[in-house]
Amino acid sequence: MNEDRYYWLAWSQINGVGPVLLKRIQQHFETLENAWKASERALLQVNGLGSKLITNILTQRSQLNPQLLLEEHSRQNPHFWTPADADYPRLLWEIPSPPPVLYYRGQVKMSENQGQIPGIAIVGTRFPTEHGKRWTKKISMGLAKSDFTVISGLAAGIDGQAHRSCLEAGGRTIAVLGTGLDLVYPPQNRQLFEEIAEKGLILSEYPVGTKPDRGNFPARNRIIAGLSRAILVMEAPEKSGSLITARYANEFCRDVYTLPNSPDVAEAKGCLTLIHNGAEVILSEETLLETLGAIPKLDIAPVLSLLESLQSVESLPDLDPIPLKILQAVPRSPTPFDTIIQNTGLSTGEVSAGLLQLELMGLVSQIPGMRYQRL
Repeated sequence: MNEDRYYWLAWSQINGVGPVLLKRIQQHFETLENAWKASERALLQVNGLGSKLITNILTQRSQLNPQLLLEEHSRQNPHFWTPADADYPRLLWEIPSPPPVLYYRGQVKMSENQGQIPGIAIVGTRFPTEHGKRWTKKISMGLAKSDFTVISGLAAGIDGQAHRSCLEAGGRTIAVLGTGLDLVYPPQNRQLFEEIAEKGLILSEYPVGTKPDRGNFPARNRIIAGLSRAILVMEAPEKSGSLITARYANEFCRDVYTLPNSPDVAEAKGCLTLIHNGAEVILSEETLLETLGAIPKLDIAPVLSLLESLQSVESLPDLDPIPLKILQAVPRSPTPFDTIIQNTGLSTGEVSAGLLQLELMGLVSQIPGMRYQRL
């Protein structure tokens, strides 16, 4: 077993350390085992860790045994991934706030987790119009027949319609919950929950016993956006939670599409705001599927390529820290520009300038679609 798995779970129990900070800690120390054993002085070097939080970390750390914690936790939650596991969804790790623990139930597909089967999120209001339900069914079935995975949140309304229509078409669907996997919310979706567990996959970052809480669902929405290559907002009023998913999608550099409707329709006002802010308009099922079908498949061996590039850094000419950091984030397989930004934590301008320098040095090349690869 990868021992870092112990430490992902242990760190997830530390109050005050959320997913964003934990990823920063992991990147600073390279492994969470190193971070767990780090001194107070070493922890102070991490951006975002102040003396008060570090005192809290040291106190809680002294009370936890990572190996025993994993054994005890696994008895109640036998099926879960951490970023140390090969099955952990690749796209989810790329976001700034990957869940340190991801519980699952259902049929796992490694190719899906590695991004070889593109996932498309379909989200929207719990109280859709007939127009919204009809288009959600049409597009969900079209995606299923075109071998996309449909991702949603098992909520009433658009979410449930998307899951059901995908299953009806014989497709694959993933439900992301805001509760533990032992609770169905809303309760009327119990039968749908069981069908997804049998034919698809159910995910949650919350352990068994976690009840519905208002704060859980916006956090759940970031996972929906993170797992997806694109997000379709079918209907959303002005204060819909679907707009939170769309905002996360923009932050994660995912494409956002939305279904237009009349400004007189309350359920469409959030969608019209998205269009005003630059979202793509769903004009027809055919044009949408054609556009989504052009999404490039991800290389299934990114980790090996990245390790290869890291191992050969010593033979490179001397580089300044920023270009070197960028080079370490570019494998020998095509990598999107946005992914390089996320993996380095640098600004868009720094990455652009660094990539240009590396291109001029003959170390990387740009290929169509704003992608780069190591030479």
